[in-house]
Amino acid sequence: MSGKVCLVTGGTSGIGRETAARLAELGATVVVVGRDAERGRAAVTAIRHRAPQAEVDLLTADMSSLADVRRLAAEVLGKYQRLDVLDNNAGVIMLKRQLTVDGYETMFAVNHLAPFLLTSLLRERLVDSAPARVITVSSHAHRSVTHIPWGDLARGEPSYPLSKLANILFTVELAKRLTGTGVVANCLHPGLIRTQLGREAHGLTKLLVAAAKPFMGTVQTGAATPVHLATAPEAAEVTGGYFVRGTQTEPSSLARDPDAAARLWALSEELVA
Repeated sequence: MSGKVCLVTGGTSGIGRETAARLAELGATVVVVGRDAERGRAAVTAIRHRAPQAEVDLLTADMSSLADVRRLAAEVLGKYQRLDVLDNNAGVIMLKRQLTVDGYETMFAVNHLAPFLLTSLLRERLVDSAPARVITVSSHAHRSVTHIPWGDLARGEPSYPLSKLANILFTVELAKRLTGTGVVANCLHPGLIRTQLGREAHGLTKLLVAAAKPFMGTVQTGAATPVHLATAPEAAEVTGGYFVRGTQTEPSSLARDPDAAARLWALSEELVA
């Protein structure tokens, strides 16, 4: 990965931090994106300790704010002349409905609209750097969604599975739109991993999360598939795929619906305009 620039959102903890560290160990210039500057500096220090020769940078952004996502994209474009890997890893789980500064349900905004907008703003830099790769972290949870509530998708009740379904539909349509550019787009389920993603949990849900932790995988396991998609030569030959444990797998039938993918793209363009 020497000479390549990799941007990892949500790179200050969990799977994102481990992914960033491995890419740095492989020689890439790694740009870690996090919301909290202090946590970000701690993560960068830890990654540099693991990969002393690597160039590791930190950019901060609140992915729930479309304005902040735009500012982040402008900083990336101003600082880096190439972008070889964009890893859309940042994500949240919200148990209560909460709206962003833009008026959208927070989980939908962070998990879907932010990577949609960031990828769109960085598209030309990725194309200019081709061969390049876009990776988006989804989840097996998408399989529980049987229909899409188009009327209140962005402002309705929070649904983690729905936001993860959106990640796959986004990837499907993105891959289609990138055909012939040399940029591939794939998404993945990292596995049930011990991270801070469920830190908003409380009550019974918090107890269930705690009880499940001994059976969850490590962040090292969770980072294996995004690192594979970012680095493996064979992964450059696949686009629009959904991967589990490094192997391409079929997502749900709804996630494979091209009409739903196109409709979500058009709606997302309206929402971020």
